[in-house]
Amino acid sequence: MKMLGAISRPKTAAPIIETLDLDEPRAGEVLVRLVATGICHTDITVHGRAMEGGIVLGHEGAGVIERVGPGVSCLKPGDHVVLSYSFCGHCAPCLRGDHSYCDEVMARNFGGLRADSTSALSLNGKPVMARFFGQSSFAQYAIAEEGSVVKVGKDVPLELLGPLACGLMTGAGAVLNAFKLRPGQSIAVFGAGSVGLAAVMAARIAGASRIIAIDKVGSRLEMARELGATETIEPARGDSAAAVRALSPGGVDFSLNTTTAPAIFSAALDCLAQQGTMGVVTSSTETPWTPDMGAFLRGGRRMRAILMGDATPTTFIPLLIDFYRQGRFPFDKIIKFYPFEEIAQAFADSEAGKTIKPVLRMPSS
Repeated sequence: MKMLGAISRPKTAAPIIETLDLDEPRAGEVLVRLVATGICHTDITVHGRAMEGGIVLGHEGAGVIERVGPGVSCLKPGDHVVLSYSFCGHCAPCLRGDHSYCDEVMARNFGGLRADSTSALSLNGKPVMARFFGQSSFAQYAIAEEGSVVKVGKDVPLELLGPLACGLMTGAGAVLNAFKLRPGQSIAVFGAGSVGLAAVMAARIAGASRIIAIDKVGSRLEMARELGATETIEPARGDSAAAVRALSPGGVDFSLNTTTAPAIFSAALDCLAQQGTMGVVTSSTETPWTPDMGAFLRGGRRMRAILMGDATPTTFIPLLIDFYRQGRFPFDKIIKFYPFEEIAQAFADSEAGKTIKPVLRMPSS
């Protein structure tokens, strides 16, 4: 079948929409008609590194099952679904339920091809890299593995749900799954983008006594307060770690760094209380960060790397939807919709910090 898809190529500001050919679903796969797709910072980063031949990105897709391949048993045409990351299901981490730490997670989600080195997408007879995070959802349709697809209820607007598959799951999962934050504990969240704001909402759900959001954009701090932050800090006004300690004498139990700046990594460590835990969901990309090992040792502090919020999508995404139904996870407040044909504007607004979570509405076939 033919469909519209946005291809990332070298030296382009944003993906370019073209008409592509899409295969039928194979055994264990499903064909999904995309309703909407979130744009994540990872999409923007990988777009900037696109190779010749191109790749279709997008990994926060939500849509409706159109067809299923042989052997698919838990999904059927008409089901509303959210598409999430790919995992093998049989390695040691997967068997423990730690799917985001699958032995094959990098190859499956960043390799651009199926496990047999084929692609479901082509342009003028030539394969186009796809299967990004198991889906490549910057398109009208996506082919995904059954295990990467999460069935959701039809009572919640489907166009809202795609961001739950990555950014929101990462932030909320960091607090609820990785930290297991308990009532009365405290947290500082560095960066009030979609990941950081999801962490703020989750911390409120978990009963944190103090939720401190740090960001250089005033409007994002306003949103953080609306979503549950008890205090906010603008780093430009001084030492953010000292400011956190001024608000929470002795430091905070947890810090979550959602940024790539080496100075913020240090601040997220320096603001911790004794035996506190620093969570990181990204790496320093400007210059290498050298941690102060003395600060870790003196306080018995820990650093915890967190991938995809330590979440199993099939159980965690429905949990977040339940929180949304209850009014406790109002993530719709950070979403701004764009027509698919305005993907370049959505990319630009996200990079400029104008939009917290851009979501593309996909055209009907």
